[in-house]
Amino acid sequence: MNRKTLVLPAVAGLLAPLLAACGGSEESGAIVVGTTDQFIATADAPAPLDPAFAYDTGAWNILRQTVQTLMHVPRDGGEPVPEAAQSCGFSDKASESYRCKLRSGLTFADGTAITAEDVKYSIERVLKIKSDNGTAALLANIDTVETKGADEIVFHLKTPDATFPYKLSTPVAGILSKDKYEAGKLRDGFDVDGSGPYTMKVEREGDKATRFVFSKNPSYKGDITLRNDKVELRPYADADAMGKALESDDIDMMARSLSRQQIKDLTETPKDGIEVVEVPGLEIRYLGFNTKAPAVQEKAVRKAMAAVVDRGALVNLVYGPTAEPLYSLIPSSITGHATPFFDEYGEPDASRAAKLLKDAGVKAPVKVTLNYTTDHYGSETAQEFEALKKQLDASGLFDATVKGAEWSTFRTAQKRGDYAVYGLGWFPDFPDPDNYIAPFLDSDNFLNTPYVNKVVRDQLIPRSRRQADRTAASPVYNQIQKIVAEDVPVLPLWQGKQYVAARDDLNGVEYALNTSSDLLLWELGRGTA
Repeated sequence: MNRKTLVLPAVAGLLAPLLAACGGSEESGAIVVGTTDQFIATADAPAPLDPAFAYDTGAWNILRQTVQTLMHVPRDGGEPVPEAAQSCGFSDKASESYRCKLRSGLTFADGTAITAEDVKYSIERVLKIKSDNGTAALLANIDTVETKGADEIVFHLKTPDATFPYKLSTPVAGILSKDKYEAGKLRDGFDVDGSGPYTMKVEREGDKATRFVFSKNPSYKGDITLRNDKVELRPYADADAMGKALESDDIDMMARSLSRQQIKDLTETPKDGIEVVEVPGLEIRYLGFNTKAPAVQEKAVRKAMAAVVDRGALVNLVYGPTAEPLYSLIPSSITGHATPFFDEYGEPDASRAAKLLKDAGVKAPVKVTLNYTTDHYGSETAQEFEALKKQLDASGLFDATVKGAEWSTFRTAQKRGDYAVYGLGWFPDFPDPDNYIAPFLDSDNFLNTPYVNKVVRDQLIPRSRRQADRTAASPVYNQIQKIVAEDVPVLPLWQGKQYVAARDDLNGVEYALNTSSDLLLWELGRGTA
């Protein structure tokens, strides 16, 4: 499908105030951060920064600076702590009723007071809109939202959910003004209004946002401490362009995402004035399947693919030490991790794959198209999919074709079910095993997949959420992962590390990107820490 350009109402042909022409920043004292995330409004996805729609890391990294949530995860990780809230907690032993009290004096950036009704409105708006991007699924367990006075909110849940505080820390639960966000309609374009630590100005070129400037919000009241007054975020077409901007001192930091070659070069041959920092990461990559598509509708085809793919060879060829093979949806550093795909399929084995197809009456070679996004996960993605194609073809059991598309086209087509096989990455909404399971297997999931396993959806996921001690839920997650390895609605490939590179006069860099790939721009400062 050709991507259609959206002409944004009231701004067609106009740009927001010009923030900088090229090279450096005209915003006095601004720290400038580069990213390869792209921000595009299209006819199919006209509201990329509306919290009721946004569900990718790039968009959430804009919202986290500008829209406040009741809770947030501290920079060092751990359980969420109050942010816009003064206090929050379960008010029953069953984890079905969650009560929050707002901080006093909270206002939106325009000075309007925030009340419990604004929180209720914002949450109910997400559930009412229920966008096809899967965002609302994070809040789908909410039965009702009750307000008590101007500053108290009670969330009544349908079933117990010990992970609910984490969900309230994500941008989907951002507090919005009914004056700026209609109840039943997404807000088109790139403007964002909230009560977060920064206010924002955006520069646009047609359907793209090309620069964001975040200025310290003088009205902000919350748990976050800002170490700067202004940060500028600039999208770049690729990692090479972003790297050149850092070397020429046009930007202060490269965030998401550095290429393998850049990491290697900066680590082995350091450049004067530039430091590279490895930060903990929980990113995973996987193949998803439209289980109703004729090419992969037969489970044996998906199982045969799982038996053929050589993760170790793939990682060594494309990503080297920046990634490691993954045999589960849950990465190795998260509670509940197991290796069900290795347990089930072992080392790559074409003969076993051939038997799977033969026993199911499937004639080889099976024709499949491997779809990937060209501009969302980094420059190595194309090489990765060419390597996957070669592995599948070499088995003699598949005849694979590779096809790439821009994210704005790719994601819409994937949700619509146009692709039989597609590659996606996942950066967790919060560091809990539930967030590596529910977005793929629960109702109204992120993938919009036709695959349904009722035992997983209706019994195992709810059971896992009852455990306040998350390690106690591991046996349930092991059971879920075995089912995934048997049915193969998704095929885990690898988990990655994260790196940032910055000028050596910038501090706080090690805290500016957390395990979920959230940009915490308020951690950055200049000079000696």
